[in-house]
Amino acid sequence: MQCRDFCDGCVASVRVWPLHSLTPAARLAILVSTVPPRDANVTGSAADSSNPLRIGPAGWAYQDWAGIVYPAPRPRGFDPPAYLAQFFDTIEINSSFYHPFTARQAQNFVARVAANSHFLFTAKLWQRFTHDPGATVADEREARAGFDALMSAGKLGAVLVQFPFAFHRTSPNVAHLAALLRRFSAYPLVVEFRHASWNAPDTFALLREWRAGFCNIDQPVIGRSLAPSARVTSDIGYVRLHGRRYDTWFASVKNPAPPKASARGELRDPRNADARPRSERDFFPQNEGLAIPAFERYNYLYSEEELRPWVARIQDVRAQAKSTYVVTNNHYLGKGVVNALQLISILKGAKIAIPEQLREPYPLLNKIAANPPATPTLFPMSKTK
Repeated sequence: MQCRDFCDGCVASVRVWPLHSLTPAARLAILVSTVPPRDANVTGSAADSSNPLRIGPAGWAYQDWAGIVYPAPRPRGFDPPAYLAQFFDTIEINSSFYHPFTARQAQNFVARVAANSHFLFTAKLWQRFTHDPGATVADEREARAGFDALMSAGKLGAVLVQFPFAFHRTSPNVAHLAALLRRFSAYPLVVEFRHASWNAPDTFALLREWRAGFCNIDQPVIGRSLAPSARVTSDIGYVRLHGRRYDTWFASVKNPAPPKASARGELRDPRNADARPRSERDFFPQNEGLAIPAFERYNYLYSEEELRPWVARIQDVRAQAKSTYVVTNNHYLGKGVVNALQLISILKGAKIAIPEQLREPYPLLNKIAANPPATPTLFPMSKTK
């Protein structure tokens, strides 16, 4: 058979064993060995020391990533954050939106990405402060614990304050925002609005007053939804890509449920289990009769043509900020991981390291891959005559 994986024109009689047919230990060895060193010119990073740009996915604990982003079953010793940190310089901690992580969990997160010295986490503020006006002092103390631990370790890049679409720019809501910015001013804050009423000079002035960043988002632009932008109001530039599922963005969620902790104590994103807390459903009144799995909102793969305008915006944001974060939240089936890798490659103008596991479901990544395919050849056969 023709050897298409190693050299052009090589004729060899070999038996090629696909990655999924190998033992877990063999898979782990291949996954690690095919990643170029981080100091190479083709690392999966767009950061530099003078004006760092960090690109990465939102979250890492998704069941639907098994066998796509991560090997299935996972080899012994395989750790998702450590694995992703080989390719990305940031991950947004999404689970903290549903419940804060503890100081001990934060220390665990830091240890797991220690091999990448450029790595910084961003983390979402607990929804109790953005979706519920009744947050208490005890709630604040709980939310601060994990952030403080990340800050002490020098690994907190930003805290994302995400408001729902129903949070419009009214006098009471402006007052609530100002109080929240004051309350958490010790952290590098970034605010994400979904409603276009916040696209106003007074909003940007308030953010600048508290040195809070503005989150530039890509979302389905329906009605008064906030449109794409390239705005910077602090030293931190921030971009989030949610996907463009116009048909599901405002649909209600099927079987809402609170998040559950794994055996290791880390919270899993409820979107991964087709569920989100009931409180969030109140902020998506449109199409309330249509119940969908939560992941469908994020089941979207951007085309390269759709990413190109965001490349220009990211470059614009980076030119205005001291450090910039780009987070891909279209997480279902690893699509955000794919788009994050594409953005890194485009912005670097070079081929980059890609997770070996992603090659089969997303062959388009071969176009930007610096590492050759790891298709081991076992039991060589004699050449045919």
